[in-house]
Amino acid sequence: MHRSLQQFADANDGVVLRRAAVRVVDRVVVDRAAGCGQIVRVCPKTFVDSALADDRRALLRAVARYGGESGALSHTSALEVWRLPAPTTGPIHLTIGPGHFLRGAAGVRVHRRMAPLDDVVVRDGLRVVRVERAVVDSWPLLERDLGRAAAIVAVNRRMTTPDRLMAALDRAPRIGGRRGLARLVELLQAGCRSQLELWGYQRVFAGAGFEGLRWQAPVRVGGHTVYLDAFDPRTGVDFELDGTEFHAGLADRERDLRRDTALQAEGLTVVRFTHARLRRDPDGVRREALAVMNARADGWSRRWSYAE
Repeated sequence: MHRSLQQFADANDGVVLRRAAVRVVDRVVVDRAAGCGQIVRVCPKTFVDSALADDRRALLRAVARYGGESGALSHTSALEVWRLPAPTTGPIHLTIGPGHFLRGAAGVRVHRRMAPLDDVVVRDGLRVVRVERAVVDSWPLLERDLGRAAAIVAVNRRMTTPDRLMAALDRAPRIGGRRGLARLVELLQAGCRSQLELWGYQRVFAGAGFEGLRWQAPVRVGGHTVYLDAFDPRTGVDFELDGTEFHAGLADRERDLRRDTALQAEGLTVVRFTHARLRRDPDGVRREALAVMNARADGWSRRWSYAE
């Protein structure tokens, strides 16, 4: 590649916008580099250094710069920028506001909104839609487990809230699969914070006897705030749902035992159910949970306090 064009590409993180490049490099140099594959076309008049043709972050940068101030990375591409669960292959998504006309390209999908883009921020130097909008727009494009994971992780990392997700959903009334996403957000509002808790809430700890459960209830223990998966304030029973992600090793088990001991010292009863048991025997888990709660109903002394 011509030295001056290489310097321009390096100064711009490998991205070559033709309109900017021809201000400092002869247009013949730019066109020749494109023609012989030294720079690779990503969008109309937007290229990357051929050495970065398979670099996903470089491609995201190129599409974001193609959109300029009139657009923002969106859908699953925005999830990638926010480092949330999302596929890292497939098309890159760009949303543009009203009054702007940009064409897509192979591997780039351009979405047009009728309303102004008022939910755009800059992250890692890229214009991107806010987390909650990315989750909502991506919902119809993802397998359900991955779509749920994006919403759950975003809330768990405190990047957004269930209420903000619901507000974003309200602004997208025609989104595909809207009812399923609305139900997921309602479960997040109820306190569920994992795929396993969603399963427990819907399939196991539901119905008569479980109406008073609080999910992810914050409780002060030993000067610290701990979050109880499914807590019954009436009986002081805490049901912990042990998923495979955070309860897989000896260190995890030791951490859980220390936590359980601290809770029991406060008078709570901690009952753990494994992922396998919840999935394999939901009826048996339900019966055992009700039996524990009934046994504790008369003897529970209320000594704990919710965290502020």
